[in-house]
Amino acid sequence: MRHIIENWQRGFVLHRRAYSETSLLVDLFTEETGRVTVLAKGARSKRSSLKGVLQPFTPLLLRWTGRAELKTLTKVEPAAITLPLQHVALYSGFYINELISRVLEPETAYPQLFQDYLHCLTELARAPQQVEPSLRYFEFQLLQTLGYGVDFCHCAGSGEVVDENMTYRYREEKGFIASLIKDNLTFYGRELLAFEARQFNNAATLQAAKRFTRIALKPYLGNKPLKSRELFTQYMLYQK
Repeated sequence: MRHIIENWQRGFVLHRRAYSETSLLVDLFTEETGRVTVLAKGARSKRSSLKGVLQPFTPLLLRWTGRAELKTLTKVEPAAITLPLQHVALYSGFYINELISRVLEPETAYPQLFQDYLHCLTELARAPQQVEPSLRYFEFQLLQTLGYGVDFCHCAGSGEVVDENMTYRYREEKGFIASLIKDNLTFYGRELLAFEARQFNNAATLQAAKRFTRIALKPYLGNKPLKSRELFTQYMLYQK
C-alpha cells in the first residue's frame, strides 16, 4: 500500500464533515487507493477555495500525504465540471456514495468499480428520470467486487442450467434452488439470467433485481438504516 502519495489521483468526494473551526474531514473514493479519509486544512475558512471544490459528484484530481489512517490533503483540482444530478438522480447519487462508504474496505484499490461508479453517475446525469437500471447495474457490480459468488445460471441443488420459466428460491451462501414456494426469496429463471447478463430492460426484471440486491447487500450493510433512503423518502413525501 502506498502511504505517501506522490502523484495525482482521480477521485470523488463521498462525504464531508466539519473538523475544528476551519477544516473538513473528507471521505474520498479514488481510482488507485479506493476509499480514503483526508483532512482538508482550512477548507471552511472564508478565503479557502477548497470548500467550493470539495463537493460530491465533481471529478477531482487529488494529492495527499500521511502514513496514519487520516491523511492530509495537499492539492486538489477539478478534473471536469460537476455532474448535474438533480431531484431523484441526486438522491440516487447520495445512495451509491453511502453504499461505497459503508461496505468497501478503506485504502483498497477497486479500479474497475471506480469506472463503474463514474459510469453510474454519468448515466444518472444523462437520464435522470430513468435511474433504476443504472442503480441496479452498479449494485450488481458492487456485489461482484465484494466477492459475492452466487451462480445465477445454474440450480444450486441439481447443477442444471436455470430454466427461464421455473422458479428458484434464494438460499444465502448456497445460491438458487428450484422451488414451488413463492415468497420474497423466489425468482423466475428468466430474472436470474437477466441478472447474470446485467440486462434490466423491463419493469418486472427491475423490480426483481431491486428485491434481490436488497437481500444480498443486507449482510454487508447490517441493521443500520441508510440515511440516503430516509432522505429520499422525505423528498418523495414532500413532492406529493
